[in-house]
Amino acid sequence: MNAYFRRDLDEEIYLFNEGKNYESYEFLGAHKYQYQGKTWLSFCVWAPNAREVFLMGDFNGWHDHNLRMSNINNSGIWNICIDEFQDYQNYKYRIITPDFRSIIKSDPYAFYSEFRPGTASKIYDFRGFQWSDKSYMKKRLKKDHQHKPMSIYEVHLGSWMRHFNNDYYTYMDLCKVLPDYVKSMGYTHVEIMPLTEYPFDGSWGYQVTGYFSATSRYGDPKGLMKLIDEFHKRGIAVILDWVPVHFAKDDSGLRLFDGTALFEKADPYRAEVEGWGTLYFDFGKQQVRNFLISSALFFLKYFHVDGLRVDAVSAMLYLTYGGKNLVNEFGGDHNLEAIEFVKELNSVVHLYHSDTVMIAEESTAFPNLTKLVDQDGLGFDFKWNMGWMNDTLKYFEKDPIDRKYHHDKLTFSITYCFSENFILPFSHDEVVHLKKSMISKMQGDYYTKFRALRALYAYQYAHPGKKLMFMGDEIGVFDEWNENKELSWLVLNYDNHKYLQEFVKNLNEIYKKEKPLHQIDDSYDGYNWLELDNADENIIAFERIDKDGNKVICFFNFSPVYRTNYRYGVDEKGIYKIILNSAHRKYGGEIQRNTPIYSKEIPHKDRPYSIEIDLPSYQALFIKLSTKK
Repeated sequence: MNAYFRRDLDEEIYLFNEGKNYESYEFLGAHKYQYQGKTWLSFCVWAPNAREVFLMGDFNGWHDHNLRMSNINNSGIWNICIDEFQDYQNYKYRIITPDFRSIIKSDPYAFYSEFRPGTASKIYDFRGFQWSDKSYMKKRLKKDHQHKPMSIYEVHLGSWMRHFNNDYYTYMDLCKVLPDYVKSMGYTHVEIMPLTEYPFDGSWGYQVTGYFSATSRYGDPKGLMKLIDEFHKRGIAVILDWVPVHFAKDDSGLRLFDGTALFEKADPYRAEVEGWGTLYFDFGKQQVRNFLISSALFFLKYFHVDGLRVDAVSAMLYLTYGGKNLVNEFGGDHNLEAIEFVKELNSVVHLYHSDTVMIAEESTAFPNLTKLVDQDGLGFDFKWNMGWMNDTLKYFEKDPIDRKYHHDKLTFSITYCFSENFILPFSHDEVVHLKKSMISKMQGDYYTKFRALRALYAYQYAHPGKKLMFMGDEIGVFDEWNENKELSWLVLNYDNHKYLQEFVKNLNEIYKKEKPLHQIDDSYDGYNWLELDNADENIIAFERIDKDGNKVICFFNFSPVYRTNYRYGVDEKGIYKIILNSAHRKYGGEIQRNTPIYSKEIPHKDRPYSIEIDLPSYQALFIKLSTKK
């Protein structure tokens, strides 16, 4: 076996150590190449403080000293090339630390990993997948994300659906069912919970060990490419949940990688993530920033991912996150290194892939997250509106008798909802840890819960901001989410669950069709209150408006009382058509059919005309002008 062959990597290594090699996955990790008629495999790993590094794996019987790697020009990049290997063979690195200890590590740039509980990296060629989404990708270049509908279905691949013996559906299994389901329900996007390799199922993918390795739980990486390709065939965009703030402490992973704090801060207090059992990345190191940005670009380039949802951004932005007593050089609590990393990340992503979206899961009022970097922003395209989500759920969890004292939970969000480009999330985090499922959060008896949940979802879709719903929310599962079993699809044997599913499907179609509901989410030009202060009766009403002045008028009765003869002012005389009625019989309500609403020449609240409507209990009603008179 030829144990060592050097390639000219000087420029790649120089850029990496300068923090400017944003595609470092092209030389780090295991890569095939041709030389003198043979196929060789080059291994490169960053371990600048190691005394020695050895390659070991299936190809050499796991001997721990006969494949010694070379530190290329003392750059900290260790390299070896072999010509006897097979795809899918396992390998690891044996690293001799500065204090002469021997530690065994997986490859940080592995492109495929051993199925847990194994921790080895695998030889895998991620290139060569035959995509069939050329037309989709061409259309994506022209897409205006901010002014188009965005209805996201958040999914955990391991628990959406399983085999009868509780085995996972593989990526290939999911290809046959998940894209068709998402399409049939009318969603525009799917957001997949983290798929970068992780050891502990209970972390849901948020404690990562392999930042270039699609988890082996569901098959190999090309299976994931196939799944994304199937989504794209159906016009569904794919967002991956991505975790650049912290990493798992597992001995085989990034922690103390070369015997020193390489990926993390050297100070244990600064490195430790309180409450999560993980370690913060050291955003002050150029190579660490390169590692993370390269991970993002890897999935965007080779997996055709349409966007990334960046997890736990608040934990990056604040030194005091989790109760730490830390300050920056100016005495403030902002993590200046992390802030610069976020700006660099978003700038580079938009430079390389201008047609993709970057989404921040951020729970504070940190300013300008969705402004451009050159406008003193952080450069995200969208931010989760956690304030709206928390206020809304608190309101709906109140007894209707008490809701009048909490009316501000419905109205306050409009005072800030145009300060950023927001997504309104009902995510996995809201249906775990004894928070109850969405249907179980609702007040009242069995039937009332469904009425209330339909009204809640209609309110979400009417409110300014893009939409996100977690799997199972659309069918009203009563169980909290459990990552160890599939969703309770059996509930669809019961009418009210089927009615709810049909309601969500129709809601998505109406949202996509009616421009006033999605075209202006970033300005008061797209919103106007009609009923703001009716706290006693739990009623609100507002108009959504598109760029041409067309309107959808949205009415909500969040009380158990049937309200009659409500008059509202309108600008135009004519016949108004009901486009959504959550109390309709086809959704499990009592209204047999939707009848047209005729305006009258009765001025009301500075409007020249008015309409009169009834609002059954827990009803959402959307209307629009259909015929002018």
